[in-house]
Amino acid sequence: MTTGFQLHPRLAADTLAAGRLELCEVRLLNDSRFLWLVLVPRRDGITEVHQLVDSDQQQLISESSRIARLAEELAGAEKINIGALGNLVPQLHWHVIARSSDDACWPGPVWGCSESVPYEQEALSELLAQLKSSLGV
Repeated sequence: MTTGFQLHPRLAADTLAAGRLELCEVRLLNDSRFLWLVLVPRRDGITEVHQLVDSDQQQLISESSRIARLAEELAGAEKINIGALGNLVPQLHWHVIARSSDDACWPGPVWGCSESVPYEQEALSELLAQLKSSLGV
């Protein structure tokens, strides 16, 4: 069922592989201001949740809940924001963002809120290792 799946070039450029779940690729956005994970269902040609078969829709909810709990735990988040915009990248993907009242964009949305701050290499390596370990990769 994953035949033909390819990660959109923009997602590939802006994120790093953090793991793989039954349905979704788990990607880390390279912005150290937030723990920002992206779930991408490995289904070719899907742009909207309603295009997934029912079982994949349920799996997406389950996997996004798992990733939200992980992000909340790792970041000590006060709030988890989940969004699926797709205006620039039509491939279905869900953003799972750990938020806190002291973050750079609180209480507003993260989109368009100043420039991203890439992770320092050591911090990035440590976070990716932690994510991969938590996901059983």
